Formats: sequence, structure tokens, C-alpha cells
Amino acid sequence: MYLTDRSAPAHAGTDQERRRGPGRKVAPVVLVLGTVSLITDISSEMVTAVLPLYLVTTLGFSPLGFGTLDGVYNGVSALVQLTGGHLADRIRNHKLLAGLGYGLSALCKPLLLLASSIGTLGAVLALDRTGKGLRTAPRDAMISLSTPAGKQGRAFGVHRAMDTTGAMLGPLAAFLILRTAVDGYDAVFGVSACVAVLGLLVLVLFVPGRGRVSARQPDERAADETLARAKAAATDQTPAREDAAARDEATAPGAEQPVRVREALALLRIPRLRALAGCAALLGLTTVSDAFVYLLLQRRAGIAEEWFPLLPLGTAVVFLLLAVPVGALADRIGRRTVFLAGHAVLLTAYALLLWAPDTPALPCLVLGLHGVFYAATDGVLPAALAAVVPGHLRASGLAIVGTSQALARFCCSLAFGAAWTMWGDGPALAGSAIGLLCCAAVAGVVLRPADGTR
Repeated sequence: MYLTDRSAPAHAGTDQERRRGPGRKVAPVVLVLGTVSLITDISSEMVTAVLPLYLVTTLGFSPLGFGTLDGVYNGVSALVQLTGGHLADRIRNHKLLAGLGYGLSALCKPLLLLASSIGTLGAVLALDRTGKGLRTAPRDAMISLSTPAGKQGRAFGVHRAMDTTGAMLGPLAAFLILRTAVDGYDAVFGVSACVAVLGLLVLVLFVPGRGRVSARQPDERAADETLARAKAAATDQTPAREDAAARDEATAPGAEQPVRVREALALLRIPRLRALAGCAALLGLTTVSDAFVYLLLQRRAGIAEEWFPLLPLGTAVVFLLLAVPVGALADRIGRRTVFLAGHAVLLTAYALLLWAPDTPALPCLVLGLHGVFYAATDGVLPAALAAVVPGHLRASGLAIVGTSQALARFCCSLAFGAAWTMWGDGPALAGSAIGLLCCAAVAGVVLRPADGTR
């Protein structure tokens, strides 16, 4: 779930661009990274689709125990994102860090065959999320740096659509394996490991290595000047344009300077970045994890256990269909508007789960709204950061905001699992819905553009 800070780019849709025509929609590296994510998500979602039911029904975990593991699933990734983002900027090799992350996640899939207690499962899931944390910011930085500012939403929409194709195929594969294999869960984990290795091979063989930006975007120069002004304000100095020029030379081809930790942390002096990170955390605190949503839907709609792995498929189909058009819409009308609308849709899904009308359409309605929510939020944050964070610090900026969101989700999973255990699923969901409504209202005010644009 991602936020925004501005309306459509000022230079989007100029007369020169209209004369030139739409041209190439996305860079080739976006398509290759989308393919890697597609394959990897088939592997990941095969496990994710069966894990909640496997833990609760087969291993007998309570909602609190499952919430703890689900929190670890998100929290570890959050802590590692900062390291992955900074290292990718520091060594100027986003592909290397992304490859290490994909490789670590692939290693964890066969280890699930050996885990049977909350301790061992927690360790394996933590290692898997370490891989995700390492790869997310460098991967998104490669997408962002290869795409013009006016097409960031479309590029991330294409990537998320390909990623979601894998998220759609993964549960379907898990469902078929469970129905045909004797040891269904073990077979799912084994096949998932093989698919993960295939995704890693595609990354190694087809994604370009060290990428260098030949010409910097105007938005990136503005981001550099914003960072210089923020630093100057913090030290009561007048920002000099020579500072931005020096950074231009430092990031020019052949002049790669290592990024220091102090420079990455200086990003927190940018007011808009702080607003993005704060709102991402605030909303993450009240956004129930996907696994809990599917467990709630299964109980409220009376869905048989053998059909449970197909629930993520419903979300993925809607997300796949809407990711690109909604991303392009966010580029045109403003990402703040689309983001807030997405959370209003999620709130509607919560209301349906609380009401639980006796209709066979309930699963379709909830999963459809869940998919619309992701289409309207996922991928918007990296696009918004293109105008806020300089290119040589892009992965660090993505990691800061992503970490704030993931840590909040970690806390939400723990709190929701505890509330479910003590008071039941209904009161727990009602509390989350009320919290989401309040937090969305606050985010709408905090992210309101100063110039009155959408």
C-alpha cells in the first residue's frame, strides 16, 4: 500500500510528447524484472496460499500464534529493507543485492519441509523475509531509474501486473497439487523450491548488471535540490547550487562515489518523505494482513478447506486486470486521490466481512474489493518517490518508506491475532475498520498538496 505527494507530473502530456506519440511504454528491464517477479511469485504464493490453513488446522496454531508468525513474516522484511536499500546504493549494484535476496528466499522453500514447530517455522520464515527485504528496494530502484518520471505509475503498474500473474498462478498450482499429491503440503513446498530457482536464473541471465543513467531527469535534479535545501535548513546554512552540481558529477558515468550512511539518513530531512513514511506506517497499523482476510472470509462464507488455496486467486485476478490502468490513472489525476480511494474500497470489504450477508456472492465481492484495493495502492509509492528522492539514493528512500510500512504491519498482525484470540474475529475486525477510517482521514490531510492540486 503506497501513498503519494503530488498530482500528475507537470511535464506529462506536453505538446512535444503528443507529437512524438506514446513511444515505448516501459523499459525492457521492467519487463525482465516483471518476469522474474512473476516466476518468484508463483513459488511464494504456492506457499502463502496453503500456509494459514496448514498452520491453523494441521499444526494446530491459535490465531495469536499464527499472528506472531505472520508478524515475523512482515517485520523481518522491514528491518532488512533498510540494509538492502543502503547497500545497493553504496555499491552501485542493484542487481547483486536483488540476486542475493531472491537466492536466499529460494533456499528457504525446501527448509519448510523440515519445520514443524513455531520456533523452526519462525526461523525459516524470517530467513525467507530477509531475502525479500534485501531484494525489494534494489528491484524497485532499477524500475524507477529506468523509467521517465511521467511514466513511473505505468511502469510499476506493468511490473505489478506481471507480479500478480504469478500470484494468481501460485494458488492455482497449490490447489492442483493438494488435490493430486499424496503428501500434499510437502509436494507444494518441494515444487515451490524448484520454481524459485528458475526465477533466480532468469534474474542472473537476463537482467543487466550495473546500470548507469546517461542523462538525469529534470525531476531528479529537483529532488537533489530539495535534499540540499533540507540539509541546509537542518544546519542553518544557505543551500548552494554547486552542491547539486557536485552530486551530478558524482552520479555521472565513470564517477561512482559510495553512498555514506549519513547521506542516506539525511533523506529523513525531506518533509515530503517523512510524510510518506509516516502515513505508510499509520495505515499499516490498521490494515489486516491478507492471510487473516482469507481466514475470516472462509469462516464467514463457510468455504470448504480444500477450496481455501484458491482465495488469493480472486484477489490476484482483479489486481492483474486493474494494475496497469489504475497506475496510469494515478499518473494523470494524482496518486493521493487514487491511494485514498483504494483504502475506501478496503474499508468496504471489511464492512462486508462484518455484515456477512447470507449470499453466495460474498466471496466474489470481498475478493474483488481486495483486488481493487491493491491495484489502487501497490506500486504508487515508488512512483511518487521519483520526484522526492535523488537517483543515487533511490533504493535507500524506497527502503525507508517500505520499512515504516512493514514494521507497522508487523505490529498489526500481532495485535489482530491477540484481539481475535481474546475477543473473537468480529470485534478484532471492527476495531481495525474503525482505526483504518481514522488513519485514512489523517493521511488525507497530511498528504494534501500545498498548492491545492489533487
